[in-house]
Amino acid sequence: MKPDSAPKAEGDAQNLSRRRLLQGMVAIGANGLLPPISSAASTRKAPPQLTELRGQQFNLEVGELPVAFTGRQRTATAINGRVPAPLLRWREGDEVTIRVHNRLPVTSSIHWHGILLPTEMDGVPGLSFPGIAPGETFTYRFRLKQSGTYWYHSHSRFQEQTGMYGPIVIEPRAGERHVVDRDYVVMLSDWSDTSPESIFENLKKMGDFYNFNEPTARAFLADVRKHGIEAALASRRMWNQMRMSPTDLADVTGHAYTYLMNGATSLDNWTGLFKRGERVRLRFINGSAMSIFDVRIPGLKMTVVATDGQDVEPVSVDEFRIAVAETYDVIVEPGDDRAWCVFAQTIDRTGSVSGTLAPREGMRAEAPAIDAPQWLSMTDMMGAMTMQGMSHGGSSKGMGGSCGGNMGKATEGSCGSNMGKGMEGSCGASMGMSMGVTSKPRPVRHASTEFGPGVDMRVDTPRDNIDDPGIGLRNNGRRVLTYADLHTIGGPLEARDGGREVELHLTGNMERYMWAFDGQPFADATPLHLRHGERVRITLVNDSMMPHPIHLHGLWSELLAPDGNFQVRKHTIMVQPAQRVSYLVSADALGRWAYHCHLLYHMEAGMFREVVVS
Repeated sequence: MKPDSAPKAEGDAQNLSRRRLLQGMVAIGANGLLPPISSAASTRKAPPQLTELRGQQFNLEVGELPVAFTGRQRTATAINGRVPAPLLRWREGDEVTIRVHNRLPVTSSIHWHGILLPTEMDGVPGLSFPGIAPGETFTYRFRLKQSGTYWYHSHSRFQEQTGMYGPIVIEPRAGERHVVDRDYVVMLSDWSDTSPESIFENLKKMGDFYNFNEPTARAFLADVRKHGIEAALASRRMWNQMRMSPTDLADVTGHAYTYLMNGATSLDNWTGLFKRGERVRLRFINGSAMSIFDVRIPGLKMTVVATDGQDVEPVSVDEFRIAVAETYDVIVEPGDDRAWCVFAQTIDRTGSVSGTLAPREGMRAEAPAIDAPQWLSMTDMMGAMTMQGMSHGGSSKGMGGSCGGNMGKATEGSCGSNMGKGMEGSCGASMGMSMGVTSKPRPVRHASTEFGPGVDMRVDTPRDNIDDPGIGLRNNGRRVLTYADLHTIGGPLEARDGGREVELHLTGNMERYMWAFDGQPFADATPLHLRHGERVRITLVNDSMMPHPIHLHGLWSELLAPDGNFQVRKHTIMVQPAQRVSYLVSADALGRWAYHCHLLYHMEAGMFREVVVS
């Protein structure tokens, strides 16, 4: 059963916000640090800032740290007594040596996310090394072949969730492409007072344990009044027959999480200072375990200049989505001598975190209201399947597992204009948008291992587009970044096309909380073998209704546009629901590498493969 104390119906976000506010006020008030009501300067203690370490020699100590992010005492896993861990500033071309001392009673590790290095330095226990035993020290040593914004974190069980993560900035040897006056890291993360083992256990018992945005009787009556009984019943019937939820956007929500910006809650108000007219670089890193954020600075344009450490052709946006493990560098130019809100809300709209850009300490910018949650659309379920095809029952083959023929029956005769209205905007109009909808969708191959209890959904006609901002961001009136906007400066690493293609499907069973590649969890899967020096085209098909940020260790992933041309170089690629993406990989690093979804509980549940380059 879900906790009785959790909010139950409409207004969950508002109730949750009030609860978080009270928790924060208790935590701060207990220390005599109650925040000011206005944005004027106050006597409140300065917000926490990141600790920074520079050079080529580093000593990091992993241990336990008492924290009280919600006002309740808990124990975090920290590096050098800090959450987040210290910001490491390196220089391209240098050889760095990092001695990591484990003071925990269990084995630990550090993975240098997105950094090109020898496999034995990658920090994945069981693949590249045995881990760092309690009381022992491991020395990482490698030369830096790149520059940009990256991060590091534990790759041991759930230590990343409990605070073991930190930012990395590698300064380019030839100097920054974009000259700025200020340079700040903005690291986003999620914290829970509930132990990650308990969270994982709850999800295994009930996949939607933390989802309190489920459709309600009250919402159904509102639909009836707005769209009519037929349309309202049609939308509910479809989801019920599929045994799926239209609000299944995040496994762990704001009902369990407190969100942090550089280790500060919204009430702590992380602050980056500027002078009027200065150019400010903000290096956003999503170091959370499970939370995808939508980031904006209301009233201020952001120029995206890099992603995953790689410079891109500048693009001006109002908002961008940052998946777990991704990084985005943006430049802003605050023209007014006032406070600006740096705002990040979660994809499921159950929580947010904010900080402030300000000309003086103690100022606080007012945060905007969290956007209303939206239902998943037919695009998120069916990909490129047309409305016409669905109305003839064509969708019954497109959904496997628990959907099967029920999908065709649920939607037959109800997918016209009435269906669009009944789905509160989640069907109808969105199917006609530039969402990869096509009358002749390209089919896919399903492995035999996908037909089993671990897979509750299969998409036969995934969409190939990369210009969709995703659920909650479509047609919101703001200029939202998509992968189609990103173009790596300098083009691909090499001109060769992929010599062969590897197709993998991202699969799951939400009710049983089983996640895998091709329906095979890591324990049952054989490694993916790449020949040293070959150029491989990897195609990922998302057969689920959740986005998955996929990270390949040790090698770059060069995302391709739908026409097959090079788009952008990344270390983590988010694959949206019912979407197919392809990217090229140059197998230029010998060794055993991890390949996994970076949603921590998805990885632990089985969405993990070993890649062997030999």
